[in-house]
Amino acid sequence: MALDNVQEISITTEIQQLVNADLANHYAIVPKSCDDAQMDFFIDETKNGADIEDELEMLFGKRINFVPTDSAVIGKALARYYRHNGNAQNGSSQGFSLAGNDFLEKLIFEAKQLGSSDIHFEVYEHEARVRIRIDGVLIEKYKIEKDNYLELVNKVKIRSNLDITEKRLPQDGRINYETFDIRVSILPTLHGEKIVMRILGHDASNIDLERLGLEEREKRVYLEAVKRSNGIVLISGPTGSGKTTTLYATLKLLNDIKRNIVTVEDPIEYTLEGVNQVQLKEDIGLTFSSALRSFLRQDPDVIMLGEIRDGETAQMAIRASLTGHLVLSTIHTNSALGTIARLIDMGVPAFLIAETLNVSVAQRLVRKLCPHCKKEQPLDASQLPLNFKPPFPLETYSVPVGCDHCYYTGYKGRTAIYEMVPIDHDIAKAIKDRSQDIETIELKEKNSKLSDKAYDLLAKGVTSLEEIYSILID
Repeated sequence: MALDNVQEISITTEIQQLVNADLANHYAIVPKSCDDAQMDFFIDETKNGADIEDELEMLFGKRINFVPTDSAVIGKALARYYRHNGNAQNGSSQGFSLAGNDFLEKLIFEAKQLGSSDIHFEVYEHEARVRIRIDGVLIEKYKIEKDNYLELVNKVKIRSNLDITEKRLPQDGRINYETFDIRVSILPTLHGEKIVMRILGHDASNIDLERLGLEEREKRVYLEAVKRSNGIVLISGPTGSGKTTTLYATLKLLNDIKRNIVTVEDPIEYTLEGVNQVQLKEDIGLTFSSALRSFLRQDPDVIMLGEIRDGETAQMAIRASLTGHLVLSTIHTNSALGTIARLIDMGVPAFLIAETLNVSVAQRLVRKLCPHCKKEQPLDASQLPLNFKPPFPLETYSVPVGCDHCYYTGYKGRTAIYEMVPIDHDIAKAIKDRSQDIETIELKEKNSKLSDKAYDLLAKGVTSLEEIYSILID
């Protein structure tokens, strides 16, 4: 029997991704819901569900339940979510096609609304796809016929003022909107050009140190470091760990009428009124080190460098801090103490590091389990990394499941964890003396290491073991 009064089927992005377009059209089915044991499908009422039930149970490894639905409603849903005409897999059936700018504009604003940081366009031998990054993880959003992919690439190039005839070399461009910008990177690959669009927000009003997840002790240590009139504050972590957000929150705190603040960034992700921001342009010689030389002639109080990448920039930052400036920057290392070793490797004298470094911070972003669907199960100590020594035993932990609230990923949102090392007298002496490996210095504060912070989140049911496994190894 068909469903009563159903005019249209509406499903979430994550439910849609449970089934590919070929399968949905072949069986005339649309996924309705899914849990650990069962999947529910809308099915064309003219089809015999018993004929395909066993096949789908084998394919998905779950019990299958069908909801017979009017053929016209199923057809409309398939046209909307699983089209075969070269358009997006879940593009609107009303005027939504690659022939206009509808697809690109809708995709951009949809990604922005979902809180995505990046949009990926990728092409392979037989098909192309679009993925978006949400909470640090890529999720497949659309499938595109390969024959239509070149047209989409050209539309992106036109919108970002790039050369549509250049297909052999990488290109970088930008798309500007009123409240946000998009940085476009195009890279030639084996089967065509791959595009990554990074969404950059203008509004920094929601960036605040109070919202970053700092514990009270960490906040006190950090504030003491950044409120000094000189010295260096360094934040380390891999790409996508939230370092830039921490820097902007710091600039927002320091930004007042009494200070001259200058930054050099690549790219400028947010604009801050009252802060003099400079965009890095390495192709014309405007590098971090050259910008820093110019900054010192601009009577700055606070200098923010997007990243310390080489020895020249590191040594100039040290000199700037010695002459009465507060310098904020990021650096790629795995731990707060590892930052010190990295600066020494870059050629910065150990005694200068000891004199100028106010605080070294390492941070990571950890996905939080969806509170609506996470479940608890026993923890076997053998599941933990071999070299990790847990600070306390744990009998159970929570695992991701997936539901409507979290796009069926099992996770919803992220939180930051920090390793905060203020350079006190003992650490400064160890740096100067080089009497031991810097990274083996024991931190005085209990539970200061990133791995211990991550384990705490596991114990509290905030995140999963899978999410923090690599942090425990570090």
